[in-house]
Amino acid sequence: MTEVPDVSTEHLPTLVVVGHGMVGQRFLEALAERGATGRTRVVVLCEEPRPAYDRVHLTSYFQGTTPDELGLVPDGFLREHGIELYVDDPAESVDRAARTVTARSGRTFAYDTLVFATGSYPFVPPVPGKDLPGCFVYRTIEDLLAIEAYAKTATTGAVVGGGLLGLEAAGALNGLRLNTHVVEFAPRLMPVQVDEGGGAALLRTIENMGLTVHTGVGTQEITADEEGRVNGMTLSDGSHLSTDLVVFSAGVRPRDQLARDCGLAVGERGGIVVDERCRTSDPAVFAIGECALAADGRVYGLVAPGYDMAETAADTIAASARRTFNGADLSTKLKLLGVDVASFGDAHGAAEGCLDVVYSDSRSGVYKKLVVSPDGVLLGGVLVGDADAYGMLRPLTGHVPPVAPEQLVLPAGLGAPAVLGPDALPDDAVVCSCHNVTKGAITACASLAEVKKCTKAGTGCGGCVKTIETLLPKSGDGGLCDCFAQSRKELYEIALALRVESFTELLDGHGREGARGGEGCEVCKPAVASILAGLGHGHILDGEQAALQDTNDHFLANLQRNGSYSIVPRIPGGEITPDKLIVIGEVARDFGLYTKITGGQRIDLFGARVDQLPVIWARLVAAGFESGHAYGKSLRTVKSCVGQTWCRYGVQDSVRMAIDLELRYRGLRSPHKLKSAVSGCARECAEAQSKDFGVIATANGWNLYVGGNGGASPRHADLLAQDLTDDELVRLIDRFLMFYIRTADRLERTSVWLERIEGGLAHVRDVVVDDSLGICAELEALMAAHVAGYRDEWADTLDDPERLARFVSFVNAPGAPDPSVRFVAERDQIKPELPLLTLGATR
Repeated sequence: MTEVPDVSTEHLPTLVVVGHGMVGQRFLEALAERGATGRTRVVVLCEEPRPAYDRVHLTSYFQGTTPDELGLVPDGFLREHGIELYVDDPAESVDRAARTVTARSGRTFAYDTLVFATGSYPFVPPVPGKDLPGCFVYRTIEDLLAIEAYAKTATTGAVVGGGLLGLEAAGALNGLRLNTHVVEFAPRLMPVQVDEGGGAALLRTIENMGLTVHTGVGTQEITADEEGRVNGMTLSDGSHLSTDLVVFSAGVRPRDQLARDCGLAVGERGGIVVDERCRTSDPAVFAIGECALAADGRVYGLVAPGYDMAETAADTIAASARRTFNGADLSTKLKLLGVDVASFGDAHGAAEGCLDVVYSDSRSGVYKKLVVSPDGVLLGGVLVGDADAYGMLRPLTGHVPPVAPEQLVLPAGLGAPAVLGPDALPDDAVVCSCHNVTKGAITACASLAEVKKCTKAGTGCGGCVKTIETLLPKSGDGGLCDCFAQSRKELYEIALALRVESFTELLDGHGREGARGGEGCEVCKPAVASILAGLGHGHILDGEQAALQDTNDHFLANLQRNGSYSIVPRIPGGEITPDKLIVIGEVARDFGLYTKITGGQRIDLFGARVDQLPVIWARLVAAGFESGHAYGKSLRTVKSCVGQTWCRYGVQDSVRMAIDLELRYRGLRSPHKLKSAVSGCARECAEAQSKDFGVIATANGWNLYVGGNGGASPRHADLLAQDLTDDELVRLIDRFLMFYIRTADRLERTSVWLERIEGGLAHVRDVVVDDSLGICAELEALMAAHVAGYRDEWADTLDDPERLARFVSFVNAPGAPDPSVRFVAERDQIKPELPLLTLGATR
């Protein structure tokens, strides 16, 4: 892709940017924001065959993210701002006297201003064999594609380097089904970011995942087989490690050779020397990002300082402000191999007289250390295994926390841990380190969408989003969220009346001004997905709908605590034949699943891996089962007693009615889960009065109760109507459920809704029994449409190869099981292998 504007800009002053990575793209955006692209010809020479992409989330490629989805250049951005981009055409020489840059293609560009954004290159130790087939670096998308292809013929992989990128590379190899080793010369993993205690916690957790870690040893030689391909490594302690593939991830070095060649000043250990305005020794030349040696004498390898330098250079070039760059925060929060790791401030306690406050739970892999000054100022910290507090702790660095530091590291249940609210942060606390955005700047905005649009906070690594949300005012207009001013009820009516069929259509047409054109948030996406599914707009895993679902809906199964899933086939009314019971037993036996009878008269099958789900469904569907929708906000079960068929007290056939109701309302998407029961007499063995809608038999028919709840906030159901015939009962339930679905708030159970809705039970009775609003025919028609359009989500998924493709533990290794999902035996069944919690705090 080479992008050249339609209108000639050659008469304008020319700015040439060498490099188009994350920092280079941020520099272009900063220029555009300052209006500089309208009065300057901007030429960008990019070495890679694609425009800038998100290198921070590079490893997400192995979880299914495509290279295009990693892209950072908004559609139309280059053309809108007249920027010329030449991909796969790096600069090869600079003539500062003539002020020209020559690219590999032979093109020569004269410049008035030149910006180096060349980034860094991977450091490969100068060991024999480093260039053998099977040796790779981990830096670009092309590197990942090459590793992925080579791994198909390998069984073992080794990563040289146990830092941030090294552990990401190890996770990728592990995901490609390779027996994975990590070789780190330092005595612990991530030696720059974490201390000895944090490294030990990280080591135990990673080894428990099946990886082998070698610390305190270096690589002496890469050995080859008879065909000249990698077959092993010789380590500095004399041992030999057999491996088919080696990834070097032993750090990076500034890409400053082009600057050296043209005579610019560079540091003794590399990096283009720049001042606080990011100017090099030549005032017409700037350097930003990892290629620059900043004014404080450091080369910064993180994206946040690079963005800050990009802003500084753009300010200077556009003459819009006198911003300077004199150093940056090196705080880091990320998830490595599924483990939360964070460090901030003086993480190693280098300050004179500082004190450590430490909590360590070695079995669960949790380590927390706060570094404080003698007068209580928070200086820094390390968090491993549990980094939830990072968003509040990092901005507090340099301040005295509002509570004792001991309370900030203790877990729930041990010393009443403190939860810091937004008031704990001063206005000058930097909340988003990627874009250097303070609390004061965030609280000046009204919504998350506005924050992202106006400050870019939350658009970098994303680690600050939760903290940002706590700082923003809660909408007072009754809107669903910061994306929609309408309530869930109002959005339902809009989608129904205007036949809206997609989230994008609803957001762009009816969202708040600042949210239109965006992606929505974690509140509105599943809520709108439920509305659209309830109105019959396609399978929940099709197209845009799939991206709106939460984890359970996304895989049509319930995620359990160890990463496995449970499967709950529908058993209408709790009635099951011996043959079907045998099928469930055989499936559980063949797949080694844990089985449990539920309170809703069903059988749960626990312990399935995500890649096993379709295979198990196929067995169950073939036997006549279908999805029980235990994963969705929808009807779960209609429980029953045996009724008059068997019970000497029964006065109606409760089992038949329960089956009819469950089959009628199966798959009905609603604001919250729905539970029901049918009792065959007043003895109430099915506990119908604790359900969202419950039915109790009488000598004259059926009594209908609504708004019950047997959960955390129990509520006795209210009698809505009595002595109903079968048809009358079904008709009233149809109306009640559709009225609830149309008017309830997000995640509002019928019990809460019935107490909240104006007029309460009396109003609901007027609407659904007496048709006071004249909408009963419409409510019945909506339910009839649901019944007529019902299709089993499991069976439909099995019939669609595109839907099936998502059911893999690792997208790039279909069929590979997740090695972190493990079990142990207990009472002749399996249970998750989870570490036992032991508590022990040190000071």
